[in-house]
Amino acid sequence: MKFIEIGIGNKWFLRTETEHSDGSEIEEKGISFPIKFQSVYFRIWIRKTVLIIDSKEGIKKTKKNRSDFKIILGIVSL
Repeated sequence: MKFIEIGIGNKWFLRTETEHSDGSEIEEKGISFPIKFQSVYFRIWIRKTVLIIDSKEGIKKTKKNRSDFKIILGIVSL
């Protein structure tokens, strides 16, 4: 699964994170093609609270162990 994200708080303003079936992840600068659209999401991370609004999964609120600040618009791709 791929997460193509644009916004502040990540290592790069525009990046692609690819998750493999074995649980490993690769982060790349820019967009990694091909894109097989699954959903679009908006993520706001303030301190340890993360709010995610996803077109497929709805609204989720989670807690993280580390404190951070991110505002991200992303696409989920296969």
